[in-house]
Amino acid sequence: MSGAAWPDGTGGPGSPAAWNPEPAAPAPPPVLPVAAPVVPAPAPAPVPAPAPVPAPVPAPTPVPAPRGGRRRRADLSPAELSEADTLAATPVAPGPGRRRAAAPVAAPPADAIASAPAVAPAVEPAIAPAPAVPGRRRARGRTPVETLGGNWRRIVPQALVVAFLAGGTTAFVAADKAVRLTVDGVPRNLHTFADDIGELLAAEGLGVGPHDLVAPAPGQPLEDGEEIVVRYGRPLRLTLDGQQRQVWTTARTVEGALRQFGIRAEGAYLSTPRTAPVPRAGLALSVRTERSVTFMADGRERTIRTNAATVGEALDQAGITLQGQDTTSVPPTEFPRDGQTVTVLRITGTREVREERIPYATEKVEDPTLFTGTEVVERVGRPGARRVTYSLRTVNGVRQKPRPIADEVVREPVTQLVKVGTRSLPSSVAGADGLNWAALAQCESGGRPAATDASGTYGGLYQFDVRTWHSLGGSGRPQDASGTEQTYRAKKLYVQRGASPWPHCGRRLTS
Repeated sequence: MSGAAWPDGTGGPGSPAAWNPEPAAPAPPPVLPVAAPVVPAPAPAPVPAPAPVPAPVPAPTPVPAPRGGRRRRADLSPAELSEADTLAATPVAPGPGRRRAAAPVAAPPADAIASAPAVAPAVEPAIAPAPAVPGRRRARGRTPVETLGGNWRRIVPQALVVAFLAGGTTAFVAADKAVRLTVDGVPRNLHTFADDIGELLAAEGLGVGPHDLVAPAPGQPLEDGEEIVVRYGRPLRLTLDGQQRQVWTTARTVEGALRQFGIRAEGAYLSTPRTAPVPRAGLALSVRTERSVTFMADGRERTIRTNAATVGEALDQAGITLQGQDTTSVPPTEFPRDGQTVTVLRITGTREVREERIPYATEKVEDPTLFTGTEVVERVGRPGARRVTYSLRTVNGVRQKPRPIADEVVREPVTQLVKVGTRSLPSSVAGADGLNWAALAQCESGGRPAATDASGTYGGLYQFDVRTWHSLGGSGRPQDASGTEQTYRAKKLYVQRGASPWPHCGRRLTS
Protein backbone atom coordinates (compact mmCIF):
# COMPACT_ATOMS: atom_id res chain seq x y z
CA MET A 1 0.00 0.00 0.00
CA SER A 2 2.43 2.62 -1.32
CA GLY A 3 2.31 6.31 -0.62
CA ALA A 4 0.06 5.97 2.46
CA ALA A 5 1.05 6.63 6.01
CA TRP A 6 -0.11 4.36 8.80
CA PRO A 7 -1.80 5.77 11.85
CA ASP A 8 1.09 4.95 14.17
CA GLY A 9 3.48 7.08 12.12
CA THR A 10 5.49 4.19 10.78
CA GLY A 11 6.39 3.86 7.21
CA GLY A 12 4.56 0.66 6.66
CA PRO A 13 5.35 -3.00 6.71
CA GLY A 14 9.07 -2.35 6.39
CA SER A 15 9.39 -0.21 9.47
CA PRO A 16 10.59 -1.66 12.77
CA ALA A 17 7.27 -1.19 14.46
CA ALA A 18 5.62 -3.43 11.99
CA TRP A 19 7.50 -6.34 13.35
CA ASN A 20 6.57 -5.77 16.98
CA PRO A 21 5.42 -9.11 18.33
CA GLU A 22 2.86 -7.42 20.63
CA PRO A 23 -0.55 -6.67 18.91
CA ALA A 24 -1.58 -3.04 18.57
CA ALA A 25 -4.33 -1.60 20.73
CA PRO A 26 -7.80 -1.86 19.09
CA ALA A 27 -9.26 1.34 17.64
CA PRO A 28 -11.80 3.08 19.86
CA PRO A 29 -15.47 2.48 18.89
CA PRO A 30 -17.06 5.18 16.74
CA VAL A 31 -18.99 7.82 18.62
CA LEU A 32 -22.53 8.24 17.24
CA PRO A 33 -24.13 11.67 17.57
CA VAL A 34 -27.15 11.49 19.86
CA ALA A 35 -30.27 12.84 18.15
CA ALA A 36 -32.53 14.92 20.32
CA PRO A 37 -35.97 13.25 20.96
CA VAL A 38 -38.86 14.71 19.03
CA VAL A 39 -42.06 15.58 20.96
CA PRO A 40 -45.15 15.16 18.69
CA ALA A 41 -47.54 18.09 18.65
CA PRO A 42 -51.33 17.58 19.06
CA ALA A 43 -53.18 16.85 15.87
CA PRO A 44 -55.48 19.92 15.81
CA ALA A 45 -52.62 22.43 16.46
CA PRO A 46 -51.17 24.07 13.38
CA VAL A 47 -47.96 22.35 12.25
CA PRO A 48 -45.14 24.60 11.01
CA ALA A 49 -42.86 23.45 8.24
CA PRO A 50 -40.25 20.95 9.54
CA ALA A 51 -36.74 22.29 9.97
CA PRO A 52 -34.43 21.15 7.20
CA VAL A 53 -32.29 18.18 8.19
CA PRO A 54 -28.81 18.06 6.63
CA ALA A 55 -28.17 15.15 4.32
CA PRO A 56 -26.22 12.30 5.91
CA VAL A 57 -22.46 12.47 5.23
CA PRO A 58 -20.72 9.13 4.71
CA ALA A 59 -18.05 8.26 7.25
CA PRO A 60 -14.40 8.53 6.16
CA THR A 61 -12.65 5.40 5.16
CA PRO A 62 -10.96 3.93 8.26
CA VAL A 63 -7.20 3.58 8.14
CA PRO A 64 -6.22 -0.08 8.30
CA ALA A 65 -4.03 -1.22 11.16
CA PRO A 66 -0.42 -2.05 10.31
CA ARG A 67 0.25 -5.48 9.19
CA GLY A 68 1.64 -7.91 11.55
CA GLY A 69 -0.62 -6.74 14.46
CA ARG A 70 -1.31 -3.61 16.45
CA ARG A 71 -0.06 -2.54 19.84
CA ARG A 72 -2.38 -2.16 22.72
CA ARG A 73 -2.95 1.27 24.24
CA ALA A 74 -1.69 0.07 27.54
CA ASP A 75 1.73 -0.63 26.03
CA LEU A 76 2.15 2.92 24.67
CA SER A 77 4.32 5.46 26.40
CA PRO A 78 2.86 8.71 27.69
CA ALA A 79 4.38 10.61 24.78
CA GLU A 80 2.85 8.16 22.33
CA LEU A 81 -0.54 8.34 24.02
CA SER A 82 -0.54 12.13 23.82
CA GLU A 83 0.44 12.04 20.17
CA ALA A 84 -2.29 9.47 19.42
CA ASP A 85 -4.92 11.55 21.16
CA THR A 86 -3.86 14.64 19.24
CA LEU A 87 -4.06 12.83 15.93
CA ALA A 88 -7.48 11.47 16.83
CA ALA A 89 -8.77 14.97 17.49
CA THR A 90 -7.21 16.49 14.35
CA PRO A 91 -9.35 16.17 11.20
CA VAL A 92 -7.66 14.20 8.47
CA ALA A 93 -7.16 16.07 5.19
CA PRO A 94 -8.96 14.42 2.33
CA GLY A 95 -6.69 12.58 0.05
CA PRO A 96 -7.15 10.43 -2.96
CA GLY A 97 -9.82 7.88 -2.31
CA ARG A 98 -11.06 9.59 0.86
CA ARG A 99 -14.17 11.67 1.67
CA ARG A 100 -14.31 14.64 4.03
CA ALA A 101 -15.89 13.93 7.35
CA ALA A 102 -19.25 15.60 7.85
CA ALA A 103 -19.31 18.73 9.91
CA PRO A 104 -21.11 18.44 13.23
CA VAL A 105 -24.82 19.28 12.89
CA ALA A 106 -26.22 21.78 15.36
CA ALA A 107 -29.26 20.67 17.37
CA PRO A 108 -32.54 22.34 16.25
CA PRO A 109 -34.13 24.87 18.61
CA ALA A 110 -36.58 23.64 21.26
CA ASP A 111 -39.69 25.29 19.72
CA ALA A 112 -38.89 23.68 16.37
CA ILE A 113 -38.60 20.33 18.11
CA ALA A 114 -41.96 20.81 19.91
CA SER A 115 -43.82 21.73 16.71
CA ALA A 116 -42.05 19.28 14.40
CA PRO A 117 -44.18 16.40 13.07
CA ALA A 118 -43.88 13.01 14.62
CA VAL A 119 -41.49 11.67 11.97
CA ALA A 120 -38.67 9.37 12.88
CA PRO A 121 -35.40 11.25 12.33
CA ALA A 122 -32.88 9.89 9.92
CA VAL A 123 -30.05 8.08 11.67
CA GLU A 124 -26.70 9.67 10.88
CA PRO A 125 -23.95 7.28 9.89
CA ALA A 126 -21.29 6.67 12.45
CA ILE A 127 -18.20 8.87 12.04
CA ALA A 128 -14.96 7.32 13.17
CA PRO A 129 -12.83 9.65 15.28
CA ALA A 130 -9.73 10.98 13.60
CA PRO A 131 -6.43 9.62 14.91
CA ALA A 132 -4.93 11.60 17.76
CA VAL A 133 -2.07 13.93 16.96
CA PRO A 134 0.75 13.79 19.45
CA GLY A 135 1.22 16.94 21.49
CA ARG A 136 -2.46 18.06 21.27
CA ARG A 137 -5.24 17.77 23.75
CA ARG A 138 -8.89 17.24 23.09
CA ALA A 139 -10.95 20.42 22.97
CA ARG A 140 -13.14 21.05 25.94
CA GLY A 141 -16.90 21.39 25.51
CA ARG A 142 -20.25 20.04 26.47
CA THR A 143 -20.98 16.45 25.77
CA PRO A 144 -24.10 15.51 23.73
CA VAL A 145 -25.79 14.31 26.90
CA GLU A 146 -25.34 17.70 28.57
CA THR A 147 -26.71 19.50 25.48
CA LEU A 148 -29.77 17.21 25.40
CA GLY A 149 -30.52 17.90 29.05
CA GLY A 150 -30.55 21.64 28.42
CA ASN A 151 -32.94 21.25 25.50
CA TRP A 152 -35.39 19.21 27.61
CA ARG A 153 -35.54 21.98 30.20
CA ARG A 154 -36.83 24.29 27.46
CA ILE A 155 -39.06 21.71 25.72
CA VAL A 156 -41.04 20.41 28.73
CA PRO A 157 -42.83 23.72 29.66
CA GLN A 158 -43.74 24.37 26.04
CA ALA A 159 -45.08 20.83 25.69
CA LEU A 160 -47.26 21.29 28.80
CA VAL A 161 -48.79 24.49 27.37
CA VAL A 162 -49.51 22.77 24.07
CA ALA A 163 -51.09 19.82 25.91
CA PHE A 164 -53.34 22.18 27.94
CA LEU A 165 -54.51 23.98 24.81
CA ALA A 166 -55.08 20.67 23.09
CA GLY A 167 -57.25 19.48 26.02
CA GLY A 168 -59.40 22.64 25.85
CA THR A 169 -59.82 22.24 22.11
CA THR A 170 -60.88 18.62 22.62
CA ALA A 171 -63.56 19.67 25.15
CA PHE A 172 -64.76 22.42 22.80
CA VAL A 173 -65.07 19.94 19.94
CA ALA A 174 -66.85 17.41 22.19
CA ALA A 175 -69.56 19.98 23.19
CA ASP A 176 -70.33 20.85 19.55
CA LYS A 177 -73.18 18.85 17.98
CA ALA A 178 -74.05 18.47 14.31
CA VAL A 179 -77.85 18.18 13.88
CA ARG A 180 -80.37 18.27 11.05
CA LEU A 181 -83.34 20.64 11.51
CA THR A 182 -86.37 20.41 9.20
CA VAL A 183 -88.92 23.24 9.48
CA ASP A 184 -92.09 22.80 7.43
CA GLY A 185 -90.32 20.41 5.06
CA VAL A 186 -87.21 22.60 4.56
CA PRO A 187 -84.12 20.79 5.96
CA ARG A 188 -80.80 22.33 6.97
CA ASN A 189 -77.70 21.11 8.76
CA LEU A 190 -76.25 23.14 11.62
CA HIS A 191 -73.89 23.00 14.59
CA THR A 192 -75.07 23.84 18.08
CA PHE A 193 -74.04 23.69 21.74
CA ALA A 194 -77.65 23.32 22.97
CA ASP A 195 -78.36 20.61 25.56
CA ASP A 196 -81.98 19.85 24.61
CA ILE A 197 -84.51 20.37 21.81
CA GLY A 198 -86.18 23.39 23.45
CA GLU A 199 -82.85 25.19 23.84
CA LEU A 200 -82.06 24.59 20.16
CA LEU A 201 -85.43 25.98 19.06
CA ALA A 202 -84.97 29.03 21.25
CA ALA A 203 -81.48 29.61 19.85
CA GLU A 204 -82.85 29.42 16.30
CA GLY A 205 -85.75 31.78 17.12
CA LEU A 206 -88.40 29.13 16.44
CA GLY A 207 -91.39 29.68 18.71
CA VAL A 208 -93.86 26.80 18.90
CA GLY A 209 -97.48 26.82 20.07
CA PRO A 210 -99.99 24.20 21.27
CA HIS A 211 -101.05 23.38 17.69
CA ASP A 212 -97.46 22.94 16.39
CA LEU A 213 -95.68 19.58 16.06
CA VAL A 214 -92.09 19.10 17.30
CA ALA A 215 -90.39 15.70 17.13
CA PRO A 216 -88.63 14.86 19.38
CA ALA A 217 -90.48 16.81 22.08
CA PRO A 218 -88.91 20.10 23.24
CA GLY A 219 -87.90 18.64 26.61
CA GLN A 220 -85.86 15.76 25.14
CA PRO A 221 -82.03 15.89 25.32
CA LEU A 222 -80.17 16.78 22.13
CA GLU A 223 -77.65 14.31 20.80
CA ASP A 224 -75.02 14.61 18.08
CA GLY A 225 -76.50 13.60 14.72
CA GLU A 226 -80.09 14.23 15.92
CA GLU A 227 -82.85 14.93 13.39
CA ILE A 228 -85.46 17.46 14.55
CA VAL A 229 -88.73 18.05 12.69
CA VAL A 230 -90.91 21.14 13.26
CA ARG A 231 -94.34 21.51 11.65
CA TYR A 232 -96.39 24.62 12.34
CA GLY A 233 -100.15 24.36 12.94
CA ARG A 234 -102.50 26.05 10.45
CA PRO A 235 -106.16 26.98 11.13
CA LEU A 236 -108.62 25.39 8.72
CA ARG A 237 -112.27 26.49 8.36
CA LEU A 238 -113.59 23.16 7.13
CA THR A 239 -117.11 22.70 5.75
CA LEU A 240 -117.63 18.95 5.35
CA ASP A 241 -120.91 17.84 3.76
CA GLY A 242 -122.68 20.97 4.94
CA GLN A 243 -121.31 20.89 8.51
CA GLN A 244 -118.88 23.72 9.32
CA ARG A 245 -116.18 23.52 11.99
CA GLN A 246 -112.82 25.07 12.92
CA VAL A 247 -109.85 22.66 12.99
CA TRP A 248 -106.02 22.82 13.04
CA THR A 249 -103.63 20.92 10.77
CA THR A 250 -99.85 20.58 10.44
CA ALA A 251 -100.09 19.54 6.79
CA ARG A 252 -98.63 21.93 4.24
CA THR A 253 -101.04 21.02 1.41
CA VAL A 254 -104.78 20.44 1.08
CA GLU A 255 -104.21 16.79 0.20
CA GLY A 256 -102.11 16.29 3.35
CA ALA A 257 -104.84 17.90 5.48
CA LEU A 258 -107.48 15.58 4.00
CA ARG A 259 -105.32 12.56 4.84
CA GLN A 260 -104.73 13.88 8.35
CA PHE A 261 -108.50 14.11 9.04
CA GLY A 262 -109.29 10.85 7.26
CA ILE A 263 -111.53 12.45 4.63
CA ARG A 264 -112.06 10.37 1.51
CA ALA A 265 -111.33 12.68 -1.41
CA GLU A 266 -112.09 10.27 -4.27
CA GLY A 267 -115.02 11.67 -6.22
CA ALA A 268 -115.42 14.55 -3.75
CA TYR A 269 -115.86 18.21 -4.55
CA LEU A 270 -113.09 20.47 -3.23
CA SER A 271 -113.33 24.24 -3.20
CA THR A 272 -109.49 24.37 -3.34
CA PRO A 273 -107.27 22.02 -5.43
CA ARG A 274 -105.55 19.18 -3.61
CA THR A 275 -102.08 20.44 -4.50
CA ALA A 276 -102.76 23.95 -3.17
CA PRO A 277 -100.65 24.92 -0.13
CA VAL A 278 -102.19 25.65 3.25
CA PRO A 279 -100.70 29.00 4.37
CA ARG A 280 -99.72 29.71 7.96
CA ALA A 281 -102.61 32.22 8.19
CA GLY A 282 -105.16 29.46 7.47
CA LEU A 283 -107.57 28.45 4.71
CA ALA A 284 -111.31 28.04 4.14
CA LEU A 285 -111.99 24.63 2.60
CA SER A 286 -115.34 23.19 1.50
CA VAL A 287 -115.56 19.44 0.89
CA ARG A 288 -118.54 17.49 -0.40
CA THR A 289 -117.93 13.78 -0.44
CA GLU A 290 -119.59 11.46 -2.92
CA ARG A 291 -122.93 10.08 -1.69
CA SER A 292 -125.63 7.66 -2.82
CA VAL A 293 -129.11 9.20 -3.29
CA THR A 294 -132.28 7.43 -4.51
CA PHE A 295 -135.12 9.27 -6.33
CA MET A 296 -138.68 7.92 -6.67
CA ALA A 297 -140.35 9.62 -9.63
CA ASP A 298 -143.16 8.61 -12.01
CA GLY A 299 -143.29 5.08 -10.60
CA ARG A 300 -139.58 4.48 -11.14
CA GLU A 301 -136.58 4.29 -8.80
CA ARG A 302 -133.24 5.89 -9.70
CA THR A 303 -130.05 5.72 -7.58
CA ILE A 304 -127.06 7.92 -8.36
CA ARG A 305 -123.65 8.78 -6.86
CA THR A 306 -123.29 12.52 -6.43
CA ASN A 307 -121.37 15.25 -4.63
CA ALA A 308 -124.10 17.84 -5.24
CA ALA A 309 -124.69 20.63 -2.75
CA THR A 310 -128.54 20.52 -2.91
CA VAL A 311 -131.31 18.04 -3.63
CA GLY A 312 -132.32 20.10 -6.67
CA GLU A 313 -128.82 19.83 -8.13
CA ALA A 314 -128.78 16.06 -7.55
CA LEU A 315 -132.21 15.86 -9.20
CA ASP A 316 -130.81 17.47 -12.34
CA GLN A 317 -127.90 14.99 -12.33
CA ALA A 318 -130.45 12.15 -12.20
CA GLY A 319 -132.17 13.56 -15.30
CA ILE A 320 -135.50 14.30 -13.54
CA THR A 321 -137.33 17.52 -14.45
CA LEU A 322 -139.87 19.32 -12.28
CA GLN A 323 -142.78 21.03 -14.06
CA GLY A 324 -145.50 23.39 -12.89
CA GLN A 325 -146.21 22.82 -9.23
CA ASP A 326 -144.06 19.67 -8.99
CA THR A 327 -141.80 19.42 -5.96
CA THR A 328 -139.94 16.85 -3.85
CA SER A 329 -140.59 15.27 -0.45
CA VAL A 330 -137.35 16.92 0.75
CA PRO A 331 -137.00 20.66 0.08
CA PRO A 332 -134.89 21.16 -3.06
CA THR A 333 -132.54 23.49 -1.21
CA GLU A 334 -131.53 20.96 1.46
CA PHE A 335 -128.24 19.03 1.48
CA PRO A 336 -128.64 15.45 0.21
CA ARG A 337 -127.49 12.79 2.68
CA ASP A 338 -125.87 9.47 1.93
CA GLY A 339 -128.51 6.74 1.47
CA GLN A 340 -131.39 9.23 1.38
CA THR A 341 -134.58 8.54 -0.61
CA VAL A 342 -136.33 11.51 -2.21
CA THR A 343 -139.84 11.27 -3.69
CA VAL A 344 -140.84 13.49 -6.59
CA LEU A 345 -144.36 14.89 -6.20
CA ARG A 346 -146.28 15.50 -9.45
CA ILE A 347 -148.89 18.14 -8.57
CA THR A 348 -151.88 19.38 -10.51
CA GLY A 349 -154.42 21.77 -8.97
CA THR A 350 -157.03 24.51 -9.34
CA ARG A 351 -158.33 27.40 -7.28
CA GLU A 352 -161.78 27.83 -5.70
CA VAL A 353 -163.34 30.99 -4.11
CA ARG A 354 -165.81 30.65 -1.24
CA GLU A 355 -167.76 33.16 0.92
CA GLU A 356 -167.77 32.41 4.61
CA ARG A 357 -169.71 33.89 7.57
CA ILE A 358 -167.83 35.92 10.17
CA PRO A 359 -169.55 35.52 13.58
CA TYR A 360 -170.26 38.64 15.60
CA ALA A 361 -169.03 39.31 19.10
CA THR A 362 -171.22 40.02 22.19
CA GLU A 363 -170.50 42.84 24.58
CA LYS A 364 -172.21 42.91 28.03
CA VAL A 365 -172.75 46.10 30.01
CA GLU A 366 -173.91 46.18 33.67
CA ASP A 367 -177.27 47.92 34.31
CA PRO A 368 -178.23 48.71 37.94
CA THR A 369 -181.90 49.22 36.99
CA LEU A 370 -182.32 45.57 36.12
CA PHE A 371 -182.60 42.78 38.63
CA THR A 372 -179.69 40.48 39.12
CA GLY A 373 -179.73 37.68 36.59
CA THR A 374 -181.68 39.76 34.07
CA GLU A 375 -180.04 40.46 30.69
CA VAL A 376 -181.52 42.74 28.06
CA VAL A 377 -180.21 42.89 24.46
CA GLU A 378 -179.64 46.54 23.74
CA ARG A 379 -178.25 45.99 20.19
CA VAL A 380 -178.68 42.88 18.14
CA GLY A 381 -175.51 41.52 16.65
CA ARG A 382 -175.01 40.83 12.93
CA PRO A 383 -172.55 38.44 11.36
CA GLY A 384 -170.06 39.55 8.70
CA ALA A 385 -168.86 37.88 5.48
CA ARG A 386 -165.46 37.20 3.84
CA ARG A 387 -164.25 35.75 0.55
CA VAL A 388 -161.64 32.94 0.81
CA THR A 389 -159.64 31.47 -2.10
CA TYR A 390 -158.63 27.80 -1.77
CA SER A 391 -156.07 25.75 -3.68
CA LEU A 392 -157.31 22.32 -4.72
CA ARG A 393 -154.37 19.99 -5.47
CA THR A 394 -153.94 16.48 -6.71
CA VAL A 395 -150.61 14.90 -5.73
CA ASN A 396 -149.61 11.83 -7.76
CA GLY A 397 -153.33 11.36 -8.58
CA VAL A 398 -154.62 11.77 -4.99
CA ARG A 399 -156.88 14.75 -4.17
CA GLN A 400 -155.57 16.74 -1.21
CA LYS A 401 -157.44 18.82 1.39
CA PRO A 402 -158.19 22.35 0.13
CA ARG A 403 -155.64 24.85 1.32
CA PRO A 404 -156.56 28.54 1.75
CA ILE A 405 -154.23 30.81 -0.12
CA ALA A 406 -156.12 34.17 0.00
CA ASP A 407 -158.64 35.89 2.35
CA GLU A 408 -160.75 39.02 1.76
CA VAL A 409 -163.40 40.54 4.14
CA VAL A 410 -166.61 41.51 2.34
CA ARG A 411 -168.73 42.71 5.33
CA GLU A 412 -167.66 43.50 8.85
CA PRO A 413 -169.72 41.89 11.67
CA VAL A 414 -171.79 44.01 14.14
CA THR A 415 -171.16 43.42 17.84
CA GLN A 416 -174.22 42.60 19.99
CA LEU A 417 -174.73 44.80 23.09
CA VAL A 418 -176.37 43.22 26.19
CA LYS A 419 -177.30 44.92 29.43
CA VAL A 420 -176.88 42.83 32.58
CA GLY A 421 -178.90 43.67 35.70
CA THR A 422 -177.20 44.19 39.02
CA ARG A 423 -180.23 45.09 41.17
CA SER A 424 -181.08 42.62 43.92
CA LEU A 425 -184.34 40.66 43.56
CA PRO A 426 -187.15 41.10 46.14
CA SER A 427 -187.38 38.35 48.69
CA SER A 428 -191.13 37.69 48.07
CA VAL A 429 -194.19 38.58 46.07
CA ALA A 430 -197.28 39.40 48.07
CA GLY A 431 -200.07 36.91 47.46
CA ALA A 432 -197.83 34.16 45.98
CA ASP A 433 -195.22 33.27 48.60
CA GLY A 434 -197.20 30.53 50.36
CA LEU A 435 -197.74 28.39 47.25
CA ASN A 436 -195.91 25.15 46.43
CA TRP A 437 -193.61 26.39 43.59
CA ALA A 438 -191.29 23.42 43.84
CA ALA A 439 -194.19 21.02 43.03
CA LEU A 440 -195.15 23.16 40.04
CA ALA A 441 -191.55 23.21 38.73
CA GLN A 442 -191.27 19.47 39.14
CA CYS A 443 -194.41 18.97 37.14
CA GLU A 444 -193.52 21.38 34.32
CA SER A 445 -189.79 20.68 33.78
CA GLY A 446 -188.76 18.00 36.18
CA GLY A 447 -187.09 20.69 38.32
CA ARG A 448 -184.49 21.62 35.66
CA PRO A 449 -183.91 25.39 35.11
CA ALA A 450 -182.50 24.89 31.57
CA ALA A 451 -185.24 22.54 30.36
CA THR A 452 -186.75 23.19 26.90
CA ASP A 453 -189.73 21.55 25.21
CA ALA A 454 -189.36 19.67 21.93
CA SER A 455 -190.55 22.60 19.80
CA GLY A 456 -188.11 25.07 21.45
CA THR A 457 -190.93 27.50 22.26
CA TYR A 458 -191.02 27.07 26.03
CA GLY A 459 -188.19 26.83 28.48
CA GLY A 460 -187.10 27.02 32.09
CA LEU A 461 -188.49 25.64 35.34
CA TYR A 462 -191.98 26.86 34.59
CA GLN A 463 -191.87 26.62 30.77
CA PHE A 464 -192.15 30.30 29.90
CA ASP A 465 -192.41 31.39 26.31
CA VAL A 466 -190.07 34.24 25.32
CA ARG A 467 -192.82 36.81 24.92
CA THR A 468 -194.28 36.17 28.38
CA TRP A 469 -190.85 36.16 29.88
CA HIS A 470 -189.96 39.58 28.44
CA SER A 471 -193.32 40.98 29.62
CA LEU A 472 -192.42 40.01 33.17
CA GLY A 473 -189.15 41.98 32.89
CA GLY A 474 -186.92 39.09 31.95
CA SER A 475 -184.25 39.30 29.22
CA GLY A 476 -183.07 36.82 26.75
CA ARG A 477 -184.48 33.35 27.11
CA PRO A 478 -186.05 32.08 30.33
CA GLN A 479 -183.97 28.90 30.37
CA ASP A 480 -180.80 31.07 30.47
CA ALA A 481 -181.86 32.81 33.68
CA SER A 482 -181.20 31.52 37.15
CA GLY A 483 -183.77 29.37 39.01
CA THR A 484 -184.35 32.15 41.59
CA GLU A 485 -185.23 34.67 38.90
CA GLN A 486 -187.50 32.19 37.14
CA THR A 487 -189.42 31.58 40.40
CA TYR A 488 -189.67 35.32 40.98
CA ARG A 489 -191.06 35.86 37.46
CA ALA A 490 -193.52 32.94 37.95
CA LYS A 491 -194.85 34.50 41.15
CA LYS A 492 -195.43 37.79 39.35
CA LEU A 493 -197.27 35.93 36.60
CA TYR A 494 -199.48 34.12 39.20
CA VAL A 495 -200.41 37.48 40.82
CA GLN A 496 -201.44 38.77 37.37
CA ARG A 497 -203.20 35.70 35.92
CA GLY A 498 -203.53 33.08 38.67
CA ALA A 499 -202.78 29.43 37.83
CA SER A 500 -204.18 29.67 34.27
CA PRO A 501 -200.73 29.79 32.55
CA TRP A 502 -200.24 26.19 33.81
CA PRO A 503 -203.48 24.42 32.94
CA HIS A 504 -202.28 20.90 33.73
CA CYS A 505 -199.85 21.50 36.65
CA GLY A 506 -201.36 24.62 38.21
CA ARG A 507 -203.28 22.60 40.80
CA ARG A 508 -199.97 21.49 42.31
CA LEU A 509 -199.53 24.99 43.74
CA THR A 510 -202.26 24.39 46.35
CA SER A 511 -201.88 20.61 46.83
